[in-house]
Amino acid sequence: MTVLSDAPSSSAAPGHSTVSDRAPRRPLSAERIAAGLTLVALLVLGILAVEEVGISIPAMVQSWGNAENFVARVGGLSFPEPADLAWLIALTVGLVLVGTLLAAVLSVPIAYLAASNTTPGNGWRAAARFVGVLTRALPDVVLAMAFVLMFSLGTLPGILAIGIHSIGMISKMFADAIEQIDEGPRLAIRAAGGSKMQEFASGILPQVLPSWVATVLHRNDINLRGSVVLGYVGVAGLGLEMSYAFKSLNYGKGLGIALVIFILCVAMEIVSSLVRGAMLGQQRQTRSWIDRIIHPRLRGSSSASSTGTARPAWAASPQTAVRRPWTAERARNTSGIIVAVLVVIGSVVVSQINWLDFFTFWAKLPEVAAKFWPPSFGSYEASAMIAAMRDTIAIALAATVLTLLPSLILGSLAASNVAPGPGVRGVARFLLVGIRGIPELILAIVLVVITGLGAQAGVIALAIGGIGLLGKLIADSLEEVDRGPERALRAVGATRLQTYTSATVPQGMQALIGHSFYMLDTNIRAATILGIVGGGGVGYYLLNASQGSRYETVTAIVLMILVTVLVVEGLAMWMRKVFR
Repeated sequence: MTVLSDAPSSSAAPGHSTVSDRAPRRPLSAERIAAGLTLVALLVLGILAVEEVGISIPAMVQSWGNAENFVARVGGLSFPEPADLAWLIALTVGLVLVGTLLAAVLSVPIAYLAASNTTPGNGWRAAARFVGVLTRALPDVVLAMAFVLMFSLGTLPGILAIGIHSIGMISKMFADAIEQIDEGPRLAIRAAGGSKMQEFASGILPQVLPSWVATVLHRNDINLRGSVVLGYVGVAGLGLEMSYAFKSLNYGKGLGIALVIFILCVAMEIVSSLVRGAMLGQQRQTRSWIDRIIHPRLRGSSSASSTGTARPAWAASPQTAVRRPWTAERARNTSGIIVAVLVVIGSVVVSQINWLDFFTFWAKLPEVAAKFWPPSFGSYEASAMIAAMRDTIAIALAATVLTLLPSLILGSLAASNVAPGPGVRGVARFLLVGIRGIPELILAIVLVVITGLGAQAGVIALAIGGIGLLGKLIADSLEEVDRGPERALRAVGATRLQTYTSATVPQGMQALIGHSFYMLDTNIRAATILGIVGGGGVGYYLLNASQGSRYETVTAIVLMILVTVLVVEGLAMWMRKVFR
């Protein structure tokens, strides 16, 4: 990848030299060579992992009889009573929303300390970053196990598990947004004698708020899909009802609830996309996504665009600003805020949180902590556990490798500056939304029934689910590249493919590498969870340990996952720095 972006192309369009003159080649340093070799080594390991898993299309075709037998046993889809189904949907959406909002609130101070331009010191920054990595490494299902022991059965364990686990991603994205702000407003407030709180409230928050909202909405979509697995440890909602159905071999009802979850995920994805679009609006294409938020495209005539943003009449003075008229835009924004507040209040009410648990769980805390610590493999051999963790990493690597090419193709077709037309882009975006709407756990359950227990079902489930997420990230990144080099190449007659390979992909290479490592990070945790339903890897031991109340073994497994995630995070940070 590195050589591709650094080496000049003999077949490039005539205007390519002009672009290269404006952006000189970075010389190949020893560190960049080492990073490139590391990428190649990981790719080779991923290919070997795919071969080791033994994914065989002919074997899957031969096992199609299992699918036919399964369909015959299902008979037909069945659903809970309409009133019960409506309540389960409301309960699931409510606990997911409350958990995501809890993570968003807790992530603000962590992000402030983790951002290089706002942290009080390197020690605070390192501690905040570690908290983010730790919460990302702790599977939400493990957190739910612990909270079920401390709190009453219901939604509260799920809310806390979702909230704490989500801090990792949300705080990281929040911190990245803070680091990319325009420092002018904040420094002006400081020069005028403003406090740290005033700097944050007036100089930072207005710039990062739209991207923060987009991040929270994206995380809420992920949490809705992930809430399915929480039902397997006793968290109320659609996931619990589905687990009861599958455990009782009522496959018709289990798949019926799975269909409801899929429709709910797609609907939530569409709503989130509409909200993000309404907040971000039509924005200028610049090098970074934060620039698109800070510098919106000016609407109106070209003359207005050339002279700057026209101030509305009501903003002429403080006196007129107080009497700001109720325009259609202001009424729409106010209505949106009111609806959002009512949705949050409704989610809290529906969740039926037992607030007294917050005062009583302290007495249970020492007892629960003693169950989880010190970590121990118990009756399992250390070699077997390490081999299982190796299998989990192999599953994650294989799934990531299988995801890369389809995601690049579908993500490129979903990017407005790459797609041949709006119709192709719309179809690609629709496919990405549909694929993201399928929870990996449900897909793994179906594949286990067809292909049998083992790593093959886990790899295929993660690979299919990863296409939706990675494809979306790639599409967004390609749309955010600087359009100047693309226009320069097209002006000298370059084809669409030449423009894509010589301007679009090289500019988005850093983001592509970062997204690939994020996908690997996500797959490691997801592979652990899929092992719970027979997808292979260390999840099998995690399930047995939790069902046997051997919580010290659960802790040992989580520590192995934490070390692995820390290594991947370190590699990702190194790659981003080297290929910047």
